[in-house]
Amino acid sequence: MISTKPKMIVIVAAFAAFLATFNETFLNVAFTPIMTDLNVGVSTVQWLATAYMLGAAVMVPVSAFMYRRIPTKPLFLFTNSLLIVGSVIGALATSFPILLAGRIVQALGTGMLIPIGMNITLEVAPREKLGTYMGIMGAMTTLGPSLSVIVAGILLSFSNWHLLLWVFAGLSALCFISGAFMLTNVAHLTHPKLDFTSVVLISIALIGILYAVSTIFSGSVTVAIIAAVIGAFLLYLFLKRQKKLSQPLIDLRPLKVKPFSIGVIINMISLVVIFAMNIIIPIYMQSAMGASSLGASLTLFPAIMLSCIIAPIAGKVFDKHGAGVLLPLGFAMICLFTIALAFLHTSGSFAILAVLYIPVICGSALIIGPVQSFSLSYLDYELNPHGVTVMSTGFQIAGCIGSSLFTGVYSAVVASRMAFGSDAFSGASDGFMITGLLAAAFALVGLILALYTRKFNCESEKVEPTGILRSIMKTNVYTVSADATLLDAMRLITEKEVSGVPVIDNVKNIVGFISDGDILRYLAKKHPLFENAYSLAAMSGDGFDKKLLELMNIKVIDVAEKKVITTDANDDLGDVCRILSEYHLKKIPVMEDGRMIGMINSSNITKYAMNACISATTIAK
Repeated sequence: MISTKPKMIVIVAAFAAFLATFNETFLNVAFTPIMTDLNVGVSTVQWLATAYMLGAAVMVPVSAFMYRRIPTKPLFLFTNSLLIVGSVIGALATSFPILLAGRIVQALGTGMLIPIGMNITLEVAPREKLGTYMGIMGAMTTLGPSLSVIVAGILLSFSNWHLLLWVFAGLSALCFISGAFMLTNVAHLTHPKLDFTSVVLISIALIGILYAVSTIFSGSVTVAIIAAVIGAFLLYLFLKRQKKLSQPLIDLRPLKVKPFSIGVIINMISLVVIFAMNIIIPIYMQSAMGASSLGASLTLFPAIMLSCIIAPIAGKVFDKHGAGVLLPLGFAMICLFTIALAFLHTSGSFAILAVLYIPVICGSALIIGPVQSFSLSYLDYELNPHGVTVMSTGFQIAGCIGSSLFTGVYSAVVASRMAFGSDAFSGASDGFMITGLLAAAFALVGLILALYTRKFNCESEKVEPTGILRSIMKTNVYTVSADATLLDAMRLITEKEVSGVPVIDNVKNIVGFISDGDILRYLAKKHPLFENAYSLAAMSGDGFDKKLLELMNIKVIDVAEKKVITTDANDDLGDVCRILSEYHLKKIPVMEDGRMIGMINSSNITKYAMNACISATTIAK
């Protein structure tokens, strides 16, 4: 289902997703100067990453509730404002606690921004272009954490860490302004009730589990195990409670849909590898190859740019052919070239690392957008927000595992080799080789699961489109030119005995919709005697006739409703019924390849339903 300018709305959502993922690693590059300026150690400064990750993870489950409770635009602007406020607090910080507080405020916004952006995309994306639009979102979530390292390195080369936060505040303000002007309220509000016990349980559970994963290699193993056990137990209580609630915080039904649950795992595996390699490669280049932080970051740049080009293309391929080829191909590329990185990294060449990394991150671009589209396409409409919540929570967990597990393994191997007498270069090389092989192992698991999803693709390809919408829509559609007058529109509506008609420009694109009600409301606003059609018919007199002629010569486009809801010819009839009900419409234009081919109204659907009912009854007899 498409609303006016869905591409513009998706651009805002994609920008928000980019900001949220960009901020995941943006400040991490500045940890060393922050330690020096604020006089803190490594274990302390690491909380800027750990607390941020925990804060974001806690807010993800709450986002599904808020998305159905608060109108889309105010919610988006509020969430974005948290990024601005948190950035300003951090930029002005003169002590570590204040900087940490600002980072946590940012995290609260980030945790909601990604799922809100995905939900907005699902709302406005036409079914036949879902893969393309989700591919754009996937490109932004891949670009964000990768590009942030490069941008941070450039900024730190001529300024201090405070500038990073001011720059991010500016980017967040730009996203806020874009949302204020381009975003509309697209969500269907159901006004659910918030179960605070569920919020507390899932919050502490995620904090415990993610804290354990992030500190198992760098802190107390005992504390990490205790945190993991507590987190797992509270997660069990949370899941048990959700089954008993009539309005659960997270509806767990999406996980019962096999293609969706497998898709979530596939998405997480891909993200684990990307988060891991984006950290391990710069660490290895700086510690073993003597590269600067900026030089190491720029090595990743060609792969990042290519992935942003490939992701939307992968989305278009998904729209036409499904995920059956894309997912296995993506994981095969990741698996083969992480193995190549593991054994060829000792060449000492920045160029070789850069070239070998291109297929790795481009392989992920073939996976992330398509697998999200694949997974969510198997869910019913009302489960989409909960499916997005599960997917977004998986994103946070994948980021934690990718960064913490792989850096932990890398550090442990380096320490072990040096303890047995190896030099720093050999130890770092062995650590990189082991982490590269570990990434390949993750990719191999992903490849097996991706091949398994072909079963679902084949099943879905057997279902032929019914073409019901095409068969029942009205094809002789009346339209009125945007340059026509209200009088012309009223004459057409009256002569053809229709309640309203689309307004088209000189190249026959729909630019609005005008109805008899729109015209009467406009006249009533301009003259107190225009109340309804009866009072309009009863009026007479020269003065009245002159006033009426002036008003009716106004151009149609000045009065028409600009926000036109349309449907695609291949859309499901159930979706058409939903949009007619949600927006209280009687009819909507039917589009194909950007061109209007018909009109579907409620009476068409009622007639079809009645005929189907009669046929079914006859057969039963």
